[in-house]
This record gives sequence, structure tokens and C-alpha cells, in this order.
Amino acid sequence: MDEVLSRREASEAVGDDGWRFLLGTLRTAVPTRSMAESAEVAARAVAVCGDDADAHLRADLRADRVVLSLQTLGLAAVTARDTSLAGSISAAVRDLGLHTLPVAGVQLLEIAIDALDIAAIRPFWKALLAYADEPGSDGPEDAIVDPAGEGPAIWFQRMDEPRPQRNRIHFDLCVPHDAAERRIAGAVAAGGHLVSDSRAPAFWILADAEGNEACVTTWQGRDPE
Repeated sequence: MDEVLSRREASEAVGDDGWRFLLGTLRTAVPTRSMAESAEVAARAVAVCGDDADAHLRADLRADRVVLSLQTLGLAAVTARDTSLAGSISAAVRDLGLHTLPVAGVQLLEIAIDALDIAAIRPFWKALLAYADEPGSDGPEDAIVDPAGEGPAIWFQRMDEPRPQRNRIHFDLCVPHDAAERRIAGAVAAGGHLVSDSRAPAFWILADAEGNEACVTTWQGRDPE
């Protein structure tokens, strides 16, 4: 059950239950009508996970929704145990007359920093933000993460040469694979423009009216077929 799944395996295992694979996690939301109902949903999810709750489940409770995520935290990856738990949680939520859905909150934000010497700048950002190495990381250029699981992950992209006329910090927004085109269309309609789709569906590069760039990303297009 601790076998790490591929992106496609993880996505296909849970899609019918309303979960989406994002950045090494499974994520879903349960629309609710009160904080009390949200607490009931979270309690049911914890009960379903049993002894696995601490090592796999995270929950964010609001008065109108609960956002649930599953990951084998020690590996920072999705395993067969996570997909099994997702199905069990969805069934338990249905017993409450509610549903797990890929709606508000089912996205993850990363910040990408371009650098010529990643090892030289990574310690600064780690110390400044009080971040930690991502579980399972094994090198001085890997991503850093908020140990509380609240702030966005930060990853570092190597540059071949200086780019003084282009922004070197940009947002990467990972969205459900079936929501990407809708999100891009909304950003373009709001005054942005598409810079490049040459790497789609792994990522699209967009920019605002002044050229500040951001990427919309999905799990697709990253693995050899």
C-alpha cells in the first residue's frame, strides 16, 4: 500500500469520487451549510482514516466547505493507501447526504524562483520564511515547504544566463486537469494574455497587461507515455 503511484494512476483512481491529483496530493472539497456540519465532515473523515489519519489526512474547515487532502506525508507522494482512503472518505461523506467535489479550494499555489545558483539562494528563502525541506528531498536544489502546510511551496528553476529584463519570481497555480482551460480563459478575459502553450497540458504561460508572468499547471503531460 506504500507503493508510490504515477500521476496518471493516482488521478484515474480517484476521479470518479470527486478528488483531483495536484502536486503529489489528492484534494477535494465538501460544500457544507455551517461550521458544525463542516466539523462533522472532518470528524467522519478522521474516523474513516483511523490510525492512518495523522500520516495521510489534512483538513481545512470553513463555514461553507471542508477542503480535504490526502498524501503519504513521509514520502510527500500519493500511494495506493491514499487512493483507498479517498474512496472510503467519499462514501462516508455520501452517508451524510453530502458529496466530495472538485470545487473551491481544489487548487495549490507554488512560487517559482529563477536562479543561476540555486544552492546559494535556497538557504535564504528557507530561513526567511521558516520553511523546511520537502519530505523525501535529497538535494540542495529541491523545493521548500511550509511545515504547517499553509503557505505555498517554493521551487527553484535553474537559469542558463541572467535575465535582467524579465521577472524571475512567478506564480505556478496547479489546478484540476479538467479545469485548466476554463481558468486560462477567465484570466485572458480579465485582461491577460497567453504567452505560450508549447508545454501544455503540463503548463501554460500567461501574463498580465504589464507582462508579469504566471503559469497554470496540471499533472498531465509530464510523464512519458
